[in-house]
Amino acid sequence: MLGSLSGAGLVKALQENPFDELNGGTNFVNPAFSIPTGLAAEIVGTFVLVYVVYTATDAKRRARDSHVPVLVPLPIGLAVFVVHLATIPITGTGINPARSFGPAALWGHKLAWDDQWIFWVGPFIGATLAAFYNQYVIRCLPLGSYFLLPTFPTFPIISNVN
Repeated sequence: MLGSLSGAGLVKALQENPFDELNGGTNFVNPAFSIPTGLAAEIVGTFVLVYVVYTATDAKRRARDSHVPVLVPLPIGLAVFVVHLATIPITGTGINPARSFGPAALWGHKLAWDDQWIFWVGPFIGATLAAFYNQYVIRCLPLGSYFLLPTFPTFPIISNVN
């Protein structure tokens, strides 16, 4: 959040007129689209990005394709590019709640806050769905596994018996 506020503040300080003319770089749903369409765009966009990150950084994949580790950023960058191409006309492409918060806070108009919830709810749903899909469909973990929670080693309890 601090980075988003700092970045938007720097842009506003250096380019105040363009900042105001361009709505402060704030994300909001294009009036030509409905709110559910905007929410769906954020969910799908975040799903695509997070899924590509999971698959590009998967340890099993890296072991199999160890001769090309330098190419890992390429699919991630392409995913960001494609998601932006698809969602800029609809929502301005949030896919990161912090990126949406900073400009909205500094622009301060009502329009910035009307749709702000979409840029929080959409990415959280999309990222959760991508994590679920990657763990339970692609990697085929049993449904009893806790993939979102860290696992800690268990140590046997040793009692002092004389």
